[in-house]
Amino acid sequence: MNSSPHLRLRLLPTLLLGLVVLVTVAYFVLTHEGLYALDDYFYSRYAQQLLTGRFHLGPDPQRLLHDPLHERWLIFGPVAGLYALLGVNIWSTTLWPLLCTLACLGLLWAAYRRRAPLVAAGALLLLGLHYFSLNLTNYLYPDNVNMLACLGAALALWRGRQPGRAETLWGVAFAGLNFAALLCKETVVYYASFYLGLLLLDARHRRHGRFWRAAFGTGAALLTGYLAFYHWQTNDALYRLHLIERTNEVLAEGNYLQGSRAALLHRLTLGPAQFLIGTGLGLALLLALGSLWPVRPAEPGRGAADDRHFWQGLAFSTLACYWLGSTSLAHYNPISLSPRMLTPLLPPLVLAAGFGLADVLRTGRRAGWYALGLALLATLDRSSVAILYLGAAAVLAALALAPLRRRWPAGSTSYAALGLLGLAAVLLLRPLHFMRKPSVSAHFPQTRLIGRYLQAPRRGVVFVDDYLIGNYDFYYAYQVPPGLRFRRYWARDSVQLAPADTAWLLLNRATLSNPELTRKLLRYSPDSVLSWYPRRRLLAHDGPVELYEVKW
Repeated sequence: MNSSPHLRLRLLPTLLLGLVVLVTVAYFVLTHEGLYALDDYFYSRYAQQLLTGRFHLGPDPQRLLHDPLHERWLIFGPVAGLYALLGVNIWSTTLWPLLCTLACLGLLWAAYRRRAPLVAAGALLLLGLHYFSLNLTNYLYPDNVNMLACLGAALALWRGRQPGRAETLWGVAFAGLNFAALLCKETVVYYASFYLGLLLLDARHRRHGRFWRAAFGTGAALLTGYLAFYHWQTNDALYRLHLIERTNEVLAEGNYLQGSRAALLHRLTLGPAQFLIGTGLGLALLLALGSLWPVRPAEPGRGAADDRHFWQGLAFSTLACYWLGSTSLAHYNPISLSPRMLTPLLPPLVLAAGFGLADVLRTGRRAGWYALGLALLATLDRSSVAILYLGAAAVLAALALAPLRRRWPAGSTSYAALGLLGLAAVLLLRPLHFMRKPSVSAHFPQTRLIGRYLQAPRRGVVFVDDYLIGNYDFYYAYQVPPGLRFRRYWARDSVQLAPADTAWLLLNRATLSNPELTRKLLRYSPDSVLSWYPRRRLLAHDGPVELYEVKW
């Protein structure tokens, strides 16, 4: 008799998975801006070098020792495979982070769609529609790739400690996935305090010995091989650690070692809280905090309390490490407050928040308190994110009032759908806004003009802006025609043309008006650039990108 409502409840995670996958793919396609900065260009270049056999395994030939990107093999290694299949282009370059993002959503769905459908549904919404997890899908950055490896490792630990599981296999998987995370980015170390705490707890109660022995054995073998490789290649087994320390020294002016000592106290106190609220994570944090005090009666399902405590422990220990931890062993230097640094925190945080949201959807309790808390967050935040908090507060207020009408009893499928769809509508506001915005890079029009007009057998010089000069070879799959040279706009007076050569001016108005670039890198406007080349003739334009032939 009661199977039909329960079946409908189990369908909610699957329906929401479909929604967030659709939104993620749409966001990936509609907001793509091409290469974003130096990082994704370097990863892409390493992938192409790996594909063509020109990747250098050893230390930096110039001995500058400040390129940790070179050692993150699981970021550019799979991209090399995609280049082999699809060629070198922006879609094959960024497909890997998209696939990893979708895989994270799939893991959340697979782990909890039957065990705790409301938890799965809430976690899918909070991760899948979080703006910055979407934003990182279309850039070749390590963060969403690292998030997948970290989530996989955490799920292996969670599964391997459950009764009746193949502890040895899960222990091997746990060690392997942590090693994979290390090959993505060093921030997997922020899970270490939680791992150590669980190890000590299990040792005290003499349980899960096979899991931990398998994990230690596999981890020791992987780490020994890894250190031996570096000793062979660089004569320094701790090369990667020394590389990170050297990177901190090179970038000291912009971090807390030297350049920002005055801001250190704020960074360790109010700074992280303000930052988390400003990134839109206030909703997840509020629900995760609320989940620390379960609503009675407890949620049904095997081991629900243990699951709740597991993800709470991982979420808040990771948050503590992010808040107070250091990127250096030699100096105390907290990690920078950047949204992409938070990706290891996101899966455990949204799962802990999923338990808090499930409490509301099962019982209707605390919805009013959450609404008040979200309204307070909206008053504390002075950006457009306040709209998100106000919208979520309205949804929670509606959940508080809905049980007063018999059509929406707390715990019913309709009540859960009201809350989940309401929150989905609110969380969609920011991604939809950016899907509608015009491009700030005009990557695709620029690609079309380069592909149509600046190819062999043409010969000459192409004058470009200070941003494109650093990555123009990407538009040629790193094989620039030998007859073409690229120079900065301001180098016009030092360029000598051969009699058969032509000079072109490539002007990207979108790039030259991008606030992220004009603040530091591009200190000139489109009109000022055109004034430097009075003898010009428009050859073609595509949207905001123009190509001129210029004469001396």
